[in-house]
Amino acid sequence: MNLKKVTIGFLSAVLVFMFAGAAMALELKLGHYAPESHPAHQAALMMAKAVEERTKGEVKIKIYPANQLGDGNEVLEQQMNGVVDLSLPTQPMLDKYGEKGDKPFAVVMLPFVYKDTKHAWRVLDGPFAEWIAPKFDTLGLVHLANWEWGFRNLTNNKRPVFTPADVKGLKIRTPGEIQLQKTMESAGALVQAINFKELPMALKQGVVDGQENPLSVIYHYKLYEVQPHLALTYHVYNSMMAVASKKTWSKLSADQQAILKEEAQKAGQWFREKQLAENDNLIEQLKGKGMKVTSPDRAAFKAQMQYAYDAIGEYAGKDNVAKFLKMVEETP
Repeated sequence: MNLKKVTIGFLSAVLVFMFAGAAMALELKLGHYAPESHPAHQAALMMAKAVEERTKGEVKIKIYPANQLGDGNEVLEQQMNGVVDLSLPTQPMLDKYGEKGDKPFAVVMLPFVYKDTKHAWRVLDGPFAEWIAPKFDTLGLVHLANWEWGFRNLTNNKRPVFTPADVKGLKIRTPGEIQLQKTMESAGALVQAINFKELPMALKQGVVDGQENPLSVIYHYKLYEVQPHLALTYHVYNSMMAVASKKTWSKLSADQQAILKEEAQKAGQWFREKQLAENDNLIEQLKGKGMKVTSPDRAAFKAQMQYAYDAIGEYAGKDNVAKFLKMVEETP
């Protein structure tokens, strides 16, 4: 027996096996907009690690946080074009793709409709998820799990807010979503849509007096540095959703699909619970940063929201709004 030939043959077989294994590995690209310090990124890392371990390295997820691939809307568009495999859009990022008057994703952000965070989870995980499922398919997406983003609250540099009268005349920045613009207008604010990347400078320069965002955003993006007043209005809720492109989904085996979905749901629930548990702590930390915190009369704000409801109804579809409000009412 020629030992040299046997050794070379064995090594060749090992290399072939190794390269075959490497060729079988599928790397998925996940882009999102949260900073690396945010629980959303921690959840993404958790999901990626678990998927790689459970698929024995056959599926790997490479994460691009903090708008490295573009903002949330740009990443979603890349995903629909097959460039990005996984993303974490919010409902308003998806509602843009519906026809005016038939945008069911838009109803999630109706102001002052949920009792609390867990009530919102029950609505979105239950009847809403069943109702909206066909829409993901038409967008070329697979819905893996609902994650978190949270209730939005109001900050400003002029005065404490207790009632809608305190909001009247304030120049408030919102994103481009009509739900947020009309909510703030209903409360009496003068609304300006400004890109989030430009927000800190707009606040510093006095272009606007205030803005509205979840507590985690206010804290992690250090908006407390230019906003002394925080009002816990909890006016609108929305969440990130983990979605895969259908093209990517079709590349996975049935077992891999199950693992990806299971780990997306586990990571999402961890994110939800962590952020909910951290909310009280975030309020205390924001107070420690010098913010003066008020708890406004939410019922007084809700009483002024008819203008917002009418405008959102025109945008999302009045029937869609009615269906969703029925879901909310019937969900304990």
